Amino acid sequence: MSLADRDRAVVWHPFTQAATADPPLAVVSAAGSWLQLADGTRVFDAISSWWTCLIGHSHPRLVAAIADQAARLDHVLFAGCTHPGAVELAEKLIERAPLGLARVFYSDDGSTAVEVALKMAVQFHAQNGQPQRTRFLALESGYHGDTFGAMSVGDPADFAGPFAPLLWPVTRVAVPTVDGDPLAADIDLAPALAALDRQLLACGEALAAVIVEPLVQGAGGMRLYPPAFLAALAARVRAHGGLVIADEVMTGFGRTGRLFACEHGDLSPDLLCLAKGLTGGTLPLAATLATEEIYTVFLGKDARSALLHGHSFTANPIACAAALASMRVADDEQLVDKARALHALYAGILPPLRALPGVQSVRWLGGIGVLELAGGGYHDAEKSRKIRDLCLRQGVLIRPLGPVIYTLPPLGSVLADVRRAWQVIADAVTATAQSGTIVAPDVENSP
Repeated sequence: MSLADRDRAVVWHPFTQAATADPPLAVVSAAGSWLQLADGTRVFDAISSWWTCLIGHSHPRLVAAIADQAARLDHVLFAGCTHPGAVELAEKLIERAPLGLARVFYSDDGSTAVEVALKMAVQFHAQNGQPQRTRFLALESGYHGDTFGAMSVGDPADFAGPFAPLLWPVTRVAVPTVDGDPLAADIDLAPALAALDRQLLACGEALAAVIVEPLVQGAGGMRLYPPAFLAALAARVRAHGGLVIADEVMTGFGRTGRLFACEHGDLSPDLLCLAKGLTGGTLPLAATLATEEIYTVFLGKDARSALLHGHSFTANPIACAAALASMRVADDEQLVDKARALHALYAGILPPLRALPGVQSVRWLGGIGVLELAGGGYHDAEKSRKIRDLCLRQGVLIRPLGPVIYTLPPLGSVLADVRRAWQVIADAVTATAQSGTIVAPDVENSP
């Protein structure tokens, strides 16, 4: 019996309709930007295995760090205990994070990092004499995870419909999205900011915080918006007494061409959520960073004023070792510069793809390149499924977000491999189109 057959008999996969899904890829090993299947096929991981693989798979320095730590200290509870890796990692994160962030609370994944931030925001206000501040502001088409708090502040349209009665009310803000390069966009923000001002007035003194995915709304369709909107949004929220939560689970650690996407808008958030690339994509680990002002409000003689939240594997030593090794490798291999090189590559190869049949728009930022097809929603995208299958036959793994085709490869990827991936995508888009009269542009020879 094949691995895929054994899997089908016992496993329940995430974000998968098992009744109609193709058999899962049987992946047996990986190195760099490439996965190896059980039949010997090599596949380019164009989406970093759900945006986690920051540098490349099985990087020898990360593998060595994990093995060394596992031999010395595999795990210890983090309530009442500490260990060198957790402390050093917290020091390194604070050193690199936007100014003002001073404390690190560890958890397991992006969703839990967001849950922690939401709880911190509400409890901060309550213990600061403003218990009425429980209302969150969030962006339309946002996504922050699948636990209940994260679902509440995310946009429930595509992912959380059955749970709507259990989610708390949130005020949602329209986002002035852009095509092309958001760092070069020149759009009128006045309408969006006027609408924001009206929503803030409606929230009044109930406003607790705004939560944003800085510049890139990932699962919502790789929607990009300009840094000026991020900066203006944060300033207005703070003027109304709210905190600013930056969800950099996807965008952190160089993905957008800056170490943190907040830096594009000169934003220092009150709370910062990190995961995915934190360990280079090797192990689950998340962190919620907070200002000293927030941390201080939780201090007192009554245990109930503490943040009564935790996870069994909080600050796991092996995961912390992987994160420290990943940060060292990211520095040595200049990953932020590599993200900027990918940005320049996309600027040359994506604009001509607007001419492909059925293409609505293209856009890019750092290591993220996007092509959006016209029509179809997240759950109604037969064309993109066909494109995915054609790409896989050519050794390129993508996972479209409905009509949105994108690449977000490991930042250590060879540029020629990324260029080839987009040639494969362009060919697949053309082959899938109703008319066969339009030929895909030659990405290999584009500027």
